[in-house]
Amino acid sequence: MSAGTPILEDHDATPAIATHTHTDSTLNCEKPLSLPTFQEPVMDNGIQLISDGDGLAVIGNPTAVERFLDSEGLPSKDLGLQRLGSVLGIGAGAVQAGSEIAANSGRWVKLTKESAQLVKKFGLMESKTPGVSHAMVGQPGSIKSWLQIAKGPGSVVPNPALLAGAAGIMAQIAMQLAMNEITDYLAAVEEKVDDVLRAQKDAVLARMIGVGFVIEEAMTIRETRGRVDEVTWSKVQTAPATIAETQAYALCQLDALAEKLEGKTKIVDLAKAAKEAESKGQEWLAVLARCFQLQDAIAVLELDRVLDASPGELDGHRLGLRAARKDRLELISRSTERLMARMDAAAGTANTKVLMHPAKAPAVVQSSNHVSRAIVDFHERLGIGRVRKSSEARRWADAAKEVKDKALETGADGVDAARRFGNETLDRAKSAAGKLSSRIAEGALRRREDDKEG
Repeated sequence: MSAGTPILEDHDATPAIATHTHTDSTLNCEKPLSLPTFQEPVMDNGIQLISDGDGLAVIGNPTAVERFLDSEGLPSKDLGLQRLGSVLGIGAGAVQAGSEIAANSGRWVKLTKESAQLVKKFGLMESKTPGVSHAMVGQPGSIKSWLQIAKGPGSVVPNPALLAGAAGIMAQIAMQLAMNEITDYLAAVEEKVDDVLRAQKDAVLARMIGVGFVIEEAMTIRETRGRVDEVTWSKVQTAPATIAETQAYALCQLDALAEKLEGKTKIVDLAKAAKEAESKGQEWLAVLARCFQLQDAIAVLELDRVLDASPGELDGHRLGLRAARKDRLELISRSTERLMARMDAAAGTANTKVLMHPAKAPAVVQSSNHVSRAIVDFHERLGIGRVRKSSEARRWADAAKEVKDKALETGADGVDAARRFGNETLDRAKSAAGKLSSRIAEGALRRREDDKEG
């Protein structure tokens, strides 16, 4: 076997091995040597696995790609790899990447618990492209399971231009799926969104609505032409400022709802603030969701524009967009978590006042749960994620029973003390009565003696 022959590692099955013996000069014993049975190139049937942490790209011969995905039982969608062929710049790396693209196809798999096992199973290694890991796998000879092509002399080195381009497209697909999730979310609360947008006369929201129309038009042109040219980009390049302004406005409204709940101790004030948070909170969450959806759409258009105008800068721009998106999620998460914490505190306060307010206290808890469920749903749609248990409204009977139990616990001591006090009082009363009787008797005797003397 030559030094340049690719070596395959089977992670699922134990391959047949050729055994050869040799004598160890030190131990003077014979040892078996395991040699791979596969010694022929696998590139015709080999595929590349590329992961950016959110998805997995499977690139290679269309038949091999399909066979691989079928063997793993994973759903996928077209990666749109052919788009890279016409936009990669001139250069040795780009030419090589272009030839690979022309000969292969690609599919994209969302990283879930199941598909993430492939990354672990085939041992994807970090590449020189930041945040992107890579592996080559093949299905040699009569071995049915897919095997990783081990690194070493003669192994296939991933093309940087292909990795960067594929990672950019993968980022676009992930964001478009997120946009679809938000579309479903907005459809579920469509009436509330329409109400809040129609009711608002604020110029900020009006501008955001207009920007949304322009972005949707640009996305339609992109789908039709397969690229974002300078004319299309010029229509939307000022949109991010307007969307950010609207997002800040909506976050301020949520913060205001949280502040109204803070410090409230009277159940009447608490119930009023909680009801307002329940009715208005969902509306502003919907506005935030729309802002986030439009920001993802702008990012998709940006990546296409960079790919078209400056493909060498694609990877850096992808990483920048990813960091900015993470910052937006953290900002939204902090604001919504603050409102959720205030609602939880309000529910706790209401539960302590259920005896005196058997109707209003449970209403506060109910409002708290409605707001919290809306925020959890909102987080899931945006990929924030949070596990939370609903607050339980304390029943008046439960509160009354607790008071009764406390009274019973302290009642025995109270009865004993009362009994002791009563006995002592009775004794004192008897003593006082005895003394009084004696004084009365003595007085009567003196009066009789005086009468006799008179």
